[in-house]
Amino acid sequence: MNYSKDEVIQYAREEDVKFIRLTFCDVFGKQKNIAIMPDELPRAFEYGIAFDASAIQGFGDETRSDLLLHPDPDTLMPLPWRPEHGRVVQMYSSITRPDGTPFTCDTRNLLKKAILDAEKAGFTFTFGAEQEFYLFRLDEGGKPTNIPCDEAGYMDIAPEDSGENVRREICLTLEQMGIRPESSHHEEGPGQNEIDFRYADALVAADNAMTFQRVVKTVAHRNGYYADFSPKPILNAPGNGFHINMSLRPFTDGQDFSYVIAGVLKNARAMTAFLNPGEASYQRLGSHKAPKYVSWSHENRSQLVRIPAAVGEYRRAELRSADPTANPYLAFALMIYASLDGIDSRLPLCEPADINFYTASAAVLSAYEKLPDTFREACEAASRSDFIKTHIPPEILAIYCGKKR
Repeated sequence: MNYSKDEVIQYAREEDVKFIRLTFCDVFGKQKNIAIMPDELPRAFEYGIAFDASAIQGFGDETRSDLLLHPDPDTLMPLPWRPEHGRVVQMYSSITRPDGTPFTCDTRNLLKKAILDAEKAGFTFTFGAEQEFYLFRLDEGGKPTNIPCDEAGYMDIAPEDSGENVRREICLTLEQMGIRPESSHHEEGPGQNEIDFRYADALVAADNAMTFQRVVKTVAHRNGYYADFSPKPILNAPGNGFHINMSLRPFTDGQDFSYVIAGVLKNARAMTAFLNPGEASYQRLGSHKAPKYVSWSHENRSQLVRIPAAVGEYRRAELRSADPTANPYLAFALMIYASLDGIDSRLPLCEPADINFYTASAAVLSAYEKLPDTFREACEAASRSDFIKTHIPPEILAIYCGKKR
């Protein structure tokens, strides 16, 4: 909403705001927050708000536990499900150490750096997110069950589609928060849904992806459902994907766009540990339109990278391997750096794979590089990669792929 610090303070006073949630996430993208009162806003903007980082996985131990949150006034948004009187708002925050140095494991700051590096190279990247989720019924005690909200299929309508009103409420809530959904529909799995977003600058798109999951879970719970974003909630049904659409500006003759795709393909295996950060992620890959091989094509939904039908400045690349457990700040940062790698190296783009990977013969498949089969294999690929070592701090790599994990 592009507020200044003074405008945030004025907004809190005029709109009867009683709580401000300073929001951030751990290295895995799990949302955290601390609530402050309006009188603390000047201190928050000038000095930051201290919190104990030792209780957050990967943020440190008791010997060096103090970190500071610095709210970003540009990200101010109301939480519409809270009371109108005594309103609650949130702001995303950056994290520093007490001496003012940026905290290494602040993944939002890592994305900021990637955006600046791209701008120095003369490029701007925009992203559009498509996240899938299942709705499961709650039991009498409010606990999640394994019973989907319906047995509907792809783009079915009510009454078979029981999630229609939930999606409607989610979209209206997001609009109240200044986030514009593009479309929504029932997905292939029983009780599975998808809501897509308009393109936005990388940082805004990542913030919106974080806010989206929070809104979905809140609205679902109010309607008697549990929203499940895990990669494979039902073993023999489609998994949940996090399809990431990326565009490049300026768009010239399209040659840079070919380098972008080549860069993403080159670094795909190394990035997988961060795009698919758990064992369950690998149950999804290779079936129900989730890719397994490093390939690209136009329109073909069995590919790792798909180029949807569009021309000129509307052209985009869709990465289909990630799932919603990925940290969007890390995912977008890595896609930017992979793209810049392709551009800097002027990587030639391989021929499109105009085949169906789910029905192709073993002889045909043997010609293509595979994505990792397990999280352990993905971590080994990341740990060997100079690309990852260059762009992911060793502390974050150790948290994702270290012995404790």
